[in-house]
Amino acid sequence: MPIIKPFKAVRPTEKLADKVAALPYDVMNSEEARELVKDNPYSFLHVDKAEIDLDENINIYDKKVYERARENLYSMIEKKTMIEDNRPYLYIYRQIMNNKVQTGIVGCAAINDYINNVIKKHEHTRAEKEQDRINHVDYCNANTGPIFLTYKHKDEIDNIIKDWTQNNKPVYDFEAEDGISHIVWVIDNEEKIKKITSLFKEIDYLYIADGHHRCASAVKVGLKRREQNKDYKGNEEFNFFLAVMFPDKELSVMDYNRVVKDLNGLSSDEFINKVRDKFEISSYEEEGQFRPSKKHTFGMFLDNRWYKLTAKEGIFDEKDPVDRLDVSILQNNLLHPILGIQDPRKDNRIDFIGGIRGLKELERRVNKGMKVAFSMYPTTIDDLMAIADAGKVMPPKSTWFEPKLRSGLFIHKLD
Repeated sequence: MPIIKPFKAVRPTEKLADKVAALPYDVMNSEEARELVKDNPYSFLHVDKAEIDLDENINIYDKKVYERARENLYSMIEKKTMIEDNRPYLYIYRQIMNNKVQTGIVGCAAINDYINNVIKKHEHTRAEKEQDRINHVDYCNANTGPIFLTYKHKDEIDNIIKDWTQNNKPVYDFEAEDGISHIVWVIDNEEKIKKITSLFKEIDYLYIADGHHRCASAVKVGLKRREQNKDYKGNEEFNFFLAVMFPDKELSVMDYNRVVKDLNGLSSDEFINKVRDKFEISSYEEEGQFRPSKKHTFGMFLDNRWYKLTAKEGIFDEKDPVDRLDVSILQNNLLHPILGIQDPRKDNRIDFIGGIRGLKELERRVNKGMKVAFSMYPTTIDDLMAIADAGKVMPPKSTWFEPKLRSGLFIHKLD
């Protein structure tokens, strides 16, 4: 029974929305962010990556960075670049990429639902990354980036969204520099808001699709505020965090591919012979790259040639939702035992390439010095939910979601 709560969003004026909206803080480094904002003083990166307004040598976790983030956010509010709605609403956020549409409800989710596993996770988080966003949320006194949640779709919610978007004018409708369209509607009808929140209570669980660190950090700030306010009642804004809830049927996960620097001392022939123990191998004679079209098949680019790999029967447990993932099959039967990559999160011999960059990027990386690349069949939303339902954790770099949610379109203040 997830709780979804309307809130008074702080959001850009209509004429500045396209200039304020920015990619998430964690998909670029500081240098890339500085380049993106050099001609755009309105970009929300001035809040989400405030080090871009400080000395280039500053530690990105320095207290001054969080102080500048707060200063920049409230300057945007003071200058009316961003305004606060006068009463709590829910919002609809639609993204269109290459004619693929995903439409979600923007509201606040409850930190108690995260604590009680009504909001389910599928990744571990790292303490240093959590602490960065804890500081950011705490200093800004606001959730500045929405958590990407999904749920098993419900026709009644779908119908409300469809009716509203067809019969009401959006407050934002723009195409970003990457060609992705962003459209936002305000649901300002009390009856519709009550109906949506009641329908979400009929859903069993919400699932984190993307944003585990931001979610964990938002929850920990909420718990910190509870400690500071011993007589809290539970309805205070710090008990909730900003989220966008998308129905599972509208989401697609892209492939998350692998490149490796060397063959762990093996020649190409020796490597291929070892791979044959667990995989059927065939040369891919067609022009272009090999993109797997079904589970348990992989593309391999080695010595300027593409191969098709097919996992042999018996090398994974079909009943285990983690072991049967293609990323697990490759890791457990090739990357670790043959190439010696025990922990892909820490081994600098391996790198990961999001499917949005295409398979030509794998060829380019190999031609520039990496030795071998693997193209993957995408993990599915059903895989993600099955692992979360089992209380298990996905291997690193299992999912790549596109399009990315833009930051700056909705801000949730904690007071």
